[in-house]
Amino acid sequence: MVAMTQTPTGSPAAARSRAGALAWGLGLPAARVAMVAAACTLAWLIVGWASGTATAFPVPPLIAAVAMLPVNLVCLGLVLRRLRAEGRGLGDLVAYRRGRVGRDVLWGLLWLVVLYVPFVLTIMLVMRVLHGDAMFVAFETVFFDPEALPPLSPVAASVLAIVAVVTFAPLNAPVEEFVYRGTAQQDLSRRMPVALAIVVASVFFGLQHIWYAPTPDAVLVYACAFFVWGVGSGIIAWRQRRLLPLIVAHGLVNLLTSLPSLAVPFLLANGA
Repeated sequence: MVAMTQTPTGSPAAARSRAGALAWGLGLPAARVAMVAAACTLAWLIVGWASGTATAFPVPPLIAAVAMLPVNLVCLGLVLRRLRAEGRGLGDLVAYRRGRVGRDVLWGLLWLVVLYVPFVLTIMLVMRVLHGDAMFVAFETVFFDPEALPPLSPVAASVLAIVAVVTFAPLNAPVEEFVYRGTAQQDLSRRMPVALAIVVASVFFGLQHIWYAPTPDAVLVYACAFFVWGVGSGIIAWRQRRLLPLIVAHGLVNLLTSLPSLAVPFLLANGA
C-alpha cells in the first residue's frame, strides 16, 4: 500500500483527517448496505409489477445479481472519490505486481479454502442452534423458497443470466473488497485498533448479505456466516497489505454462484 503523507498529530489538518477517516470508514459501508437493500426491494417491486403476481421477498439470486450492477457502479465511484482525495488510486489497493499473477492466483485459491472452512462451519453451527437435530432436513427449506421464483420466460431468463454472469463476478468481487477491506477497514484503523476495525467492517459485510437471504431463518445464518468470512478476509488484507489475492478468491465464489443461472433458461424451456 502507498503510505499516507504524515501530518503532525495535533494539527487541525490531522484532526480533520481523522474525522474524515471515521466518516468514510462508517459511511461508505453503511451506504452500500442501504443501496443493496434498496436495489433488492426495487427489483422485487419491479418483478411483482411485471409479472402481475405477488412474489416472495427477496428476489432470487439471478435477479439480485443483476440488481447489483448499479450498486457496484455507484460504490466504485465513491471508492475512487475517497482514494483521489488522498492522492491514491485503485492500483494502490490491488497492488498488482508484474510476474506474480500466477502466484496471486494460487494465493487466491488458498484463501478461498481458508475462508470457506470457517464459513461453512458457521452455517452448520447456526443451523444447529436454530433447528437442533432437524438441521439437515431444514436445509431443504431454509435456503430455498419456491414461492420466490418469479414467472420468467426462457428469453427473459436468458437475458438476465447473461447480464448476471458478465457483470456480477467481474465487478462485485473487486468492489466489495475495495469498499470493506480496501477503504472502510483502512479508514477505521486510523481511529481504532485494527482488530476492532476489522470487526466493524465485517459487521457491515454481514448485514449486506441478509438482503439475499431467501427465508427469515436464513437471515441469521447469512449474517453470521458472512461476518465470519469478512473477519477472515480482513485479517488477510491486513497481513498481506494488498487485495489482489482476495479479489481472486472472492471473484471465484461470485463466478461459481452466478454461472448456474445460465441453466435457468433451459430449465424453464423444458417446463422445470
